[in-house]
Amino acid sequence: MKNILIIGLVIFAIGTSNKSFGQTNKVQNSATNSAAGDVVWKELQKAFRPPTPPAEWRDKRPSEAEIEKFKAQQRDLSGSAADKAKDFYTRFPKHPKAGDAREKEREMLGFAVQLGDTNKSARLEALEAERLKDPSLTEDERFELRAEAIQRNAGKKEAEGMEAMMAEFEKGVRQLQKEFPKRDEVYQMLMTLAANSSEEKSRALAREIIDSSAPDKIKDSAKGILKKMDAVGKPLAMEFKSLDGKDVSIAKLAGKVVLVDFWATWCGPCVGELPHVKETYEKLHPKGFEIIGISFDQDKEALESFVAKEKMPWPQYFDGEGWKNKFGQEFGINSIPAMWLVDKKGILRDLNGRQDLAKKVEKYLAE
Repeated sequence: MKNILIIGLVIFAIGTSNKSFGQTNKVQNSATNSAAGDVVWKELQKAFRPPTPPAEWRDKRPSEAEIEKFKAQQRDLSGSAADKAKDFYTRFPKHPKAGDAREKEREMLGFAVQLGDTNKSARLEALEAERLKDPSLTEDERFELRAEAIQRNAGKKEAEGMEAMMAEFEKGVRQLQKEFPKRDEVYQMLMTLAANSSEEKSRALAREIIDSSAPDKIKDSAKGILKKMDAVGKPLAMEFKSLDGKDVSIAKLAGKVVLVDFWATWCGPCVGELPHVKETYEKLHPKGFEIIGISFDQDKEALESFVAKEKMPWPQYFDGEGWKNKFGQEFGINSIPAMWLVDKKGILRDLNGRQDLAKKVEKYLAE
């Protein structure tokens, strides 16, 4: 009995030892796996960073071909990043960043599809449908998913023109309005629709927002849209002391065609338009073309430095209030860049000077 007991204890000890070794091995493998995942995740962060536009674009407006080439690069990199994110959470399903990788996969697929990768659409829609079934999803997360899909679907209509895009956008927004009747963001989306629609449609949407339960801030923006449209065809009153201390007045520029440029140094599209604006100014200023800048910046030194660096000779209005800019508030400016054209009689003629700027200026100069 004693010998049997000893043998039993030895077997138990060996079994315990082997089990302990197995557990230790699993812990070590888990630690090794996690460490490997850390390395891969760190490298993966590089794939999630968007490519930087060429530095020369700051001084020279890129051609359509160059823009399309850059978009194609962004599209391919986004699709590749989505694949790498999926590979990460497939290889390291228990890694702390596995959940983040799943979200990044969806995000990168969204970018790729927006940039024209139709092959990724089905995969993205499947991920979104799966995500929307999650009962733990918050209303904010659910709304964001739905809103992103709506914007993406509208973007698919780009080749058919702005009208087709806005029709698809409104279709989605109206559905979203039924699903989330109390979300303020829906009214903001309606404001976007109003800003990109015909005058008749824009007026109807503005009135709808004003009569709705939208926040006062959004209602004020809608009133601004009506005010802007009512201002077309009438004299534009604008007078101020410029950044360099000079007195500026549209009334004193009678006989000149004036571009009123609502912009900011931190606004990417504004800066992107600058080479074209400068080119038009250099070509048509001798014939009577003037520009007035209305800056939405809050940092005076940054504005002065930018204006000097870019050699912008026209006057700038600055009050440091950002979106509460005096003229921005007065004229209902809720998005920039916004470019208005005033004719030689001081009459506001066009609220969309960005489109065919040089052609429009030449037309008004010839009147």
